[in-house]
Amino acid sequence: MSLSIIIMAAGRGSRMKSELPKVLHHAMGKPMLQYAIDAVKPLKPSKLVVVIGNGAELVKDQVQDKSITFVEQKELLGTGDAVATAMRHIKKGTVLVMNGDCPLITSKSLKQFLARHKRSKNDLSLLSFIDPEMSGYGRIFRDDAGNVTEIVEDKHATAEERKIFTELNGGIYLISSDVLSYLDKVKLNRASGEYYLTDLVEIAAKRKRKLNAYTCPAEEVRGVNSRRELYEVSDILRKKTIAALMDRGVTFIDPNSCIIHGGLKVGRDTVIYPNTYLEGNTTIGKNCIIFPGSRITDSTLGNGVIVKDNTLIEESSIGNEASIGPCAHIRPASMIGNKAKIGNFVETKKCVIGEGSKASHLTYLGDAVIGRDVNIGAGTITCNYDGTNKFLTTIEDGVFIGSDSQLVAPVKIGKGSYVGAGSTVTEDIPAGSLALSRSKQTNIEGWADKKKKKLKSVSKKSITKQNLK
Repeated sequence: MSLSIIIMAAGRGSRMKSELPKVLHHAMGKPMLQYAIDAVKPLKPSKLVVVIGNGAELVKDQVQDKSITFVEQKELLGTGDAVATAMRHIKKGTVLVMNGDCPLITSKSLKQFLARHKRSKNDLSLLSFIDPEMSGYGRIFRDDAGNVTEIVEDKHATAEERKIFTELNGGIYLISSDVLSYLDKVKLNRASGEYYLTDLVEIAAKRKRKLNAYTCPAEEVRGVNSRRELYEVSDILRKKTIAALMDRGVTFIDPNSCIIHGGLKVGRDTVIYPNTYLEGNTTIGKNCIIFPGSRITDSTLGNGVIVKDNTLIEESSIGNEASIGPCAHIRPASMIGNKAKIGNFVETKKCVIGEGSKASHLTYLGDAVIGRDVNIGAGTITCNYDGTNKFLTTIEDGVFIGSDSQLVAPVKIGKGSYVGAGSTVTEDIPAGSLALSRSKQTNIEGWADKKKKKLKSVSKKSITKQNLK
C-alpha cells in the first residue's frame, strides 16, 4: 500500500521569541524543516504534504521543492486539525506524520520504523523514547498486558503517573488512512483551544485497532521549542559531523572549537586547526591544511591546498596545491588555479587566476581573467566600476605587474608584458611590451632645508604673538 507523508510546520513557536517561523531557524546551516524533508525523501512517498501556517509564504519561499504539496492551516487549531487539513490531499494508504522541528531524525530510523509497522501489521504505530531528564512530552500509557491505551500530555499527568509511565511520545506516527478517519471524533481541548492528534491513540485503542509504540534513541526524536534547545540540537549535529570526518581520516586539532556543517566533504589527511568555520556545500580535498580563524562557505578546494590564518573563502573554487592567505578574502565566483598564491590582505571577486600566478600582498583583483605564471605586485588594483557598469580586466600569461599599479577596465595586458611600478593603465598593452604611465620625476635640491627654516620662522612668530597677549 502506498505511503504518504505529512510534516507539520504551522506552529507559532512562541518560545523561540522570534518573528521567524520556528521551522526556518537554522541548525548547523539548514532550516530545521529541511532536515525533516531530507529524512523522509529516501522513503519515496507517493505524496509529501507540508502543513504551514505561521509565516506560510516565507516557508514556501525558503523551501522550494516541487515534490512538496504545501497546505495552509488557516487557524492554528492544533495537530489534529493540521493532519485533518492535510488529509484532504491524501488518498488511502499508510501515512507517516511527524513534526517539522526534529532535525535529528534519520532516514535509517524511519525506514526501520516503517518496516516494524508493516511486519506487525499495525493500524497505528508511534515512536517513543525513555529519558528521565526530558519534560513536556506526552506520556504513553499502557495496560497490564503492555498494550498502548492512550497518550496523556505531561502537564495533565499526575506525579504518580509520571513515575509509572516513563515512556515518552516521540511525535512520529505511522497511521492507516482509515484510522485517520477517526479525526472527526477528536474533541476540542477547552484549555488550549486545540485538537490533539494524540487523542487519536485512545480512540483507536477503544475500537480495538492494532497499535504499538516502538522505542528509539531519545536524541533522534527530540524537538526544538527554544533557542537553548536549538543550540543543544545544533551541537549534537556538529559533533556527529566531526566524528564522521575523523573516522574517514581527517585530523581536527581542537574539534570543540570548530563549526562544521553537515554534508561537508573532506579528503583524507587534511588537517583542520582550531576556530575554523566550514559551512554550506563545501568540499575540501586530500592533504589540505586549514589554519586557525578561517571560514570557508559553499566552496571547493582541491588537494594539497593551504589556507592560512584568518582567511575568508566564499562560493569559490581553489585549485590543487594553491596557497591562500593569511588574511585573504576570496569573494564569490573566484577561481584560483593550481599552485597559485594569494597572499596576505589580498581580495578577489569574480576573478579567474591561472596556474602558478601570484598576488602576494595588499591587492584587489575583481572582474578579471588572469593567465598562468603572472606576478601581481603589492598595492595593485583592478579598477572595474565606473559607477554604472562592471568591466573586465584581462591579463595574459607571464605578465609582470609592478607594485602600486591601477588597471582601469576594460583593458587587456598582453602576454609576457611588463607594467612599471606606480603605473595607471587605461589602454591595452601589446604582448611583450613595457608600459609606464608615471609623471616625470623632478628633484628640487635643498628644498627640505628651506622648508625646515620656514617652519622655525613661523613657529617663533607665533610664540611672540602669544606672549604679547
